[in-house]
This record gives sequence, C-alpha cells and structure tokens, in this order.
Amino acid sequence: MTDVPGRALAVGVGGLALLGVWQVVVATGDVAPRLLPSPARVAQQAWTHRDALATHAGATLTVTLVGFAVSVAVAWALAVTLDRLPRLRTGVVPLLVASQTVPVLVVAPLLVLWFGFGLAPKVLVVTLVTFFPVALGLVEGFAAAGPGASALLATMGASRWQEFVHVRLPAAMPRFFTALRIGVTYAVVGAVVAEYAGAVQGLGTYMTMQRAAFRTDLVLAAVGACAALTLALYALTCAVERVVVPWGRARRVRRG
Repeated sequence: MTDVPGRALAVGVGGLALLGVWQVVVATGDVAPRLLPSPARVAQQAWTHRDALATHAGATLTVTLVGFAVSVAVAWALAVTLDRLPRLRTGVVPLLVASQTVPVLVVAPLLVLWFGFGLAPKVLVVTLVTFFPVALGLVEGFAAAGPGASALLATMGASRWQEFVHVRLPAAMPRFFTALRIGVTYAVVGAVVAEYAGAVQGLGTYMTMQRAAFRTDLVLAAVGACAALTLALYALTCAVERVVVPWGRARRVRRG
C-alpha cells in the first residue's frame, strides 16, 4: 500500500494539474468570467469575502457535526439491539435498505415546512443521509465476529456482555470506521442540501444568494469550502481510526 505522504503528494499534484488546465482554458478560451471564472479569481474573491465564508462554513459545520453525531448514536443503539435480537434483524435490515429510496431533495423541504428554519430540520436531513451506511456497517460488523471465539468464551463461563465486548465489538470496529468514512463524506452534502431547502445561514444559503446575484466566483468559492470541510472531517476520521483500531490499518497494509 502506498504510504500516506506519497498519496497526499499524488493527490496534490493531480489537483494542481486540474487547476492549471482550468486556468489555461479560461485564459485562452472565449469564456465569460461570469460563466466560468478562473481559479485565481475564485481564490482572490474567496479571500476577499473570507469573513462571510467562514461564518457560513461554521454554520454548516455545526449542522454537520450535530446531525452526524445523532446519526452515529442512533445507529449504535439500533445495531446493538439487532445484534441481541437476530430475528428482528432479518426484518429491519430490508427496511433500512428501503429507506434509501426516499429522495432527500424531496424530504428536506417538507422537514423545513414541519419544523421551521431552525437547527432541527437540517440535523434530521444529515441524520437521514448518513444513518444507513453507519448502521449497516455496524450490523454487518457484529455479524462478522467469528463463532469460534464466541464459543470459546462461552465454555469459559463468559457472559453475553463479556462476549460482546471482547469478540463482537473488536470485530465490528474496522467495518464501523469504513462506514464512518463513507458517512462523513455524505454529511456535509446533506447539510448543504438542507440549507438549500431553507436556512438563515450556511454554505447552501450562501450559494443560493450568490447564484441569485450571478456571482459564480463566490458560488465556486463556497463549493471549495464544502470540499475543504469534507476532506478535513474525512482526515479526522482516519486519524481517530488509527488510534482506536490499529489492527484494522495493519490488516489493510498487509492486503495492499
């Protein structure tokens, strides 16, 4: 597996190459700046309006963190319950899959209509977007625990709680963090979609305002802020995984 600095360098070089192509196309082509501003102009306007961007990014980050925390807490409660009640799992898991057929773009305006423009509807949207991968990752992780280890602990007189803590929980951690990395990338998107539906602050609201003012440069600056938030949360999740589940990283390195 490629080392982390090597991967970061590859991503950085690829990103700079794309920005360079974008800059050249805008500089040499007959493209109106209002339709497609250059990355240099986007960066310059982002710096000029950095206070407004930081304020709206902070609002989006708050919604993302609260909604994702609620999602993880509910997913843990449900997954532990289903692990204790296997018969219930066979009926609930298909419902979790079916819940993903509901389009969030349709649900978000309804939540705003029902709960207003406060924090609650935006948190619910983030929770709905991120709940499925986290819950399914935990359910499958608990189910992946080796029956041999559980049987061994049972013969030693271990309780169900001890078996859960020493066998099923460690077995579920790698899949949980995989699901967590997937979920956290959706969380910021969910927050922005909720803000599009109706909010006072947030990057989604900021994009809506700047789009109405035909400020494509500031819309793209807000998109860049969303990408930066997503990458930062993803990196934080990976860092926590290295501390909590060091054996999961070692397993991936051996496979790589």
